[in-house]
Parts: sequence; C-alpha cells; structure tokens
Amino acid sequence: MKLMKAMVLERQGEPLVSRNVPVPVPHEDQVLIQVHACGVCRTDLHIVDGELTSPKLPLIPGHQIVGTVIEKGAKVRRFRIGERVGVPWLGWTCGTCRFCTSGKENLCRSARFTGYTIDGGFAQYAAANQRYCFSLPASYPDSQAAPLLCAGLIGFRAYAMAPDARAIGIYGFGSAAHIITQIAVFQGKRVYAFTRKNDREAQQFARRLGALWSGASSDAPPEKLDAAILFAPVGDLVPVALRSVVPGGQVICAGIYMSAIPSFSYDLLWEERSVTSVANLTRSDGIEFFAVASRIPIKTTVNIYDMEDAQQALDDLRAGRFSGAAVLVP
Repeated sequence: MKLMKAMVLERQGEPLVSRNVPVPVPHEDQVLIQVHACGVCRTDLHIVDGELTSPKLPLIPGHQIVGTVIEKGAKVRRFRIGERVGVPWLGWTCGTCRFCTSGKENLCRSARFTGYTIDGGFAQYAAANQRYCFSLPASYPDSQAAPLLCAGLIGFRAYAMAPDARAIGIYGFGSAAHIITQIAVFQGKRVYAFTRKNDREAQQFARRLGALWSGASSDAPPEKLDAAILFAPVGDLVPVALRSVVPGGQVICAGIYMSAIPSFSYDLLWEERSVTSVANLTRSDGIEFFAVASRIPIKTTVNIYDMEDAQQALDDLRAGRFSGAAVLVP
C-alpha cells in the first residue's frame, strides 16, 4: 500500500494533524492527481471550527486543488496522463434530479463536496471525478491558479447576480473580494471596499486593486450602492448593507456560512430591496469564469505555506493576518 502525507481533521474544533495515509485509488470515473498547490478557503475554516456540521471524518480538507493527472480510472476520457487540472468545491452531483436537469446542479440534494464529504487537497495526492475537474489557463502558475477554484468561482457567481449594478460594495476584503474587484474594475464598475475596523493594510490593498474607496464595515459609502456583496460571514452586516443600497438594490450573501442575521425594520427591505444567498457553483460558472480571468487577466495575490503548516494558514486566515489568498504547497 502506497502512503502519502496529508493534513487530517479528526475532530471538529481541534487542530489538523499530519498523518501518513493511503494514496487514493481512483474509481472508474476518477483521476488521481498529484497535488502541486491547494488554496485555503474560509469554508475550510468553517469546517475545521465546526460551524459547518456533518463533514466526513476523518477528513482531508481542501477544495482549491491544482495538480497533474498521474492515473486514470477505466472510464476516464476527458484528461490525459500528465495534464494539469483544477478541482473545485463541487465534487459530484446525481445528474438526474430537477435541479441537475434544469441547470441548477449547485442545488442538487445529493451533491458531494471536495474537502467536506470527499477527501480534498491538503495532501500529496487527491482523487476527483473527471466531470468535476477543470482545465486551467496555462498562463497561471499552480499557486496563482489555486484561489481561482473557489474564491474566484464563488465570487464570480455572486458578482453575476447583479449584472446591472454600477456601484458595488464588497464587505470582507479577502481572497474572493480581491479577485472580483479586478473583474468589476475591468468592466468599469465603481467598487467600494469594506474591511474590519482599522484594517489599514486591507483598505490600502483594495485601493491598489482599483477600489474607489475603502473603509470599515460600519462606515457609510460615499454613494448609495446598487449592490452589496457580503463575503464576511457576519450576519450583523446584512442590515448594515441594506441601509447602503438604493431602492431596488441587492444584498448578496456569498458565504456558505453566516452568523445569525439580527432582526431589522421592514423599511430597510422596502422599496424592492432584496437579500439573496449564493450556494455552491456549477460547472458552467467555471467555464465562463476562466474565460474572463484569462482575458483581463486576473492576478491573484498569494501567501505560500508548506502543506504541514495548514493549521497555521487557517489560524492566519481567521485572524486576518494576510491580504489575498493562502495557498498550501506540498
């Protein structure tokens, strides 16, 4: 039996531990990938901290995987040995339910998710279903490509929910926000960035990427917003954002987890303002996003960690100790 190094979550609420575990054996429709880089996402943090319940345990987290195909199952036709691929959060869907057959596979009730119900990429190797892997633009090195696979994809899905917005507020200026800001600026939108109070580094980072203004999440923007995208998992920000959007404006909650939303008076929602959420992604999102990413081109700011420092990367993410994205490299 071949073994590999992996960072394993054995119990939620406890740190990841380094283990020697068996290298996955790919099923007939899977590819075995040698991992070159894996992004660290706030969703990983929610899983480790126990805010997202019922993961597979023990679990290898990580769902922004970039690597090379080294082995294929008998039915794999999409990829060749040696080809570089990316593996996102959505790892499998049934393909037959009313959501899958209507272009909403992100809502499939039987879906499986990389790094949550399927072992992910905080390891030297990972197995993934061929249908849910992406070919990646050659212009992106491995570590720069990794954040595109969740921060980019989920951010893009949230951004696309407000296609007519010209003034956009982004609450929580982390990995997804720094990618979406580049798209919005490229398309001539006015971006306003909201960060933790007194986080001058993040505010300056946002302005360098083209945001017209940056300030604390509790601040009022210089103009009313057509749409607000919330990447920060803080329910208290929903009424704050509603106060800042115009009549008919949108508040889009882009995270998989959010703390409780406090009650608020109806006048904040009135005049056809809306609050909506983003759930997972579809493969179509990936095809569209990677075309846009290459055209701009998007540049990802990454902070590299050794694979065995995965827990430190999660702790740094929780504390807001870096700008951009964290990426693990075996």
